Amino acid sequence: MEQGMIQIYTGEGKGKTTAAAGLAARALGQGLRVGFFGFLKTGLSGEMVSLVKAGAVFMAPQGSGKFVWQMDDTEKEACRKQQTATLARAAQMMNQFDLLVLDEVFGALATGMLTPGDVMQLVEQKPAGMELVLTGRDAPPALLAKADYVTEMRSVKHPFDDGLKARKGIEF
Repeated sequence: MEQGMIQIYTGEGKGKTTAAAGLAARALGQGLRVGFFGFLKTGLSGEMVSLVKAGAVFMAPQGSGKFVWQMDDTEKEACRKQQTATLARAAQMMNQFDLLVLDEVFGALATGMLTPGDVMQLVEQKPAGMELVLTGRDAPPALLAKADYVTEMRSVKHPFDDGLKARKGIEF
């Protein structure tokens, strides 16, 4: 690409990761090189399995499976180190990609697992021809200002509100 841009998918609604995965699938279909780096989530979701099979590079820390608010101080420190290492690896590898996705990076920021300065440094070092996608709730204003595209997902109705659990193949 001649000019890569910065895209943000944020908000309280469902679909941020799914939108990023759809863009990654589109890019792979056009022969672009895709890196998909996940934060805070553990395991391969259905869309990640498909993207890896199609040639995307996927990396995410293997965490405890707990939400940050459920972790004790030792677990939080281990999580923080894993998230920081994943971000550093994305920064080291970003020249290899036409599209780089940092999925749930804003969640890692909001929970103190990453620092705003580290994320901003990666954004500032983005190669001119690479598209960068950042997802998660609570996108910081400084990063919103840097973005070329900002999409806010808003939940109007969700089965989770009625106590239904996530379904394999649909929500993960």
